[in-house]
Amino acid sequence: MALLEVQDIVIRFGGVTAVAGVSFEVEERQICGLIGPNGAGKTTTFNCISGIYRPNSGAVRFAGRDITGEPKHRMTGFGIGRTFQNLALFRSMTVRENVLAGAHSSGHTGFVASAFGLPQVRREAADAAAHARELLALLNLERVADAPVAALPFGWQKRVEMARALISRPKLLLLDEPAGGLNHGEVDELAVLLGEIRRNFELSILLVEHHMSLVMRVSDKVVALDFGKKIADGTPHEVRSDPEVIRAYLGGGDEHADAA
Repeated sequence: MALLEVQDIVIRFGGVTAVAGVSFEVEERQICGLIGPNGAGKTTTFNCISGIYRPNSGAVRFAGRDITGEPKHRMTGFGIGRTFQNLALFRSMTVRENVLAGAHSSGHTGFVASAFGLPQVRREAADAAAHARELLALLNLERVADAPVAALPFGWQKRVEMARALISRPKLLLLDEPAGGLNHGEVDELAVLLGEIRRNFELSILLVEHHMSLVMRVSDKVVALDFGKKIADGTPHEVRSDPEVIRAYLGGGDEHADAA
C-alpha cells in the first residue's frame, strides 16, 4: 500500500478546471517531485492534499485512510506536515519559538491539563523542547536559535519553517518550492539536507519545485503536470526524457534540463 494515494482528483474554480483527473502515489520513505510550468495545477494539488481545497471529485488517501476534504487543521494529526511557498512564520518570535509553535497542533493534552500544569503537560513540553534541539542541530540553526526570525536571511527562514513542519514528526512532508529564492550554494545544501531528513526521520517527501536540477537530483520519482493533467510519472530519467515534459516544461532537449 502506498503512503499517499491521489486518485483521479478534479478541482474546479467556477468554470475553470485547475486539476483534471490527476492520480499518483507516494511510497513510504520516498522523495517525489511534482513539476510543471506555471498554472499546471501543482500548488492546487498540494492544497487539496493538505486540506485547503476540497476536490470536486476523486479521493486522497493517506496511510490507507480516506482524508478527502478533511479540514487542514487535522492534517498534522494524520501525519502530514507542510511548508508554504510564501513563508508563514511569526516574524517577531525567535527561531526556537517558531519551531516549538509547530508542536502545539500535535499535542495530546487538553486545555484543563495545560491550565493546571499536570505532569503529562510537562512531559509533552520537555519532549517538544528536546525534539526542537535535535531539529535545530540538523538544520544548522543552533547558533541563531534565540534570534528573532525576521533578522535571518531568507534561506535561513526557509529552514526554520521546515523545522516547524518536522517537529510534529510527520510521515509525509509537503514542501512547496523549498528552493525558491535560494542561491546555488544554498540549493546544493538543501539537496543534501533533504536526504538527511528522509534518512533520519524515515519519512516521505513530496515537493513542488521549479528548480529542475534539484528535483532530478533528490527525487526517487517525478510526476509532471501540464494544464491540470498528468503528462508523466516515473523515475527522474524517464520524466526528464519524456517528449511531453520537454515540450511542456523544459522547452527543448536535454540541454535545457541541464540549464534549468
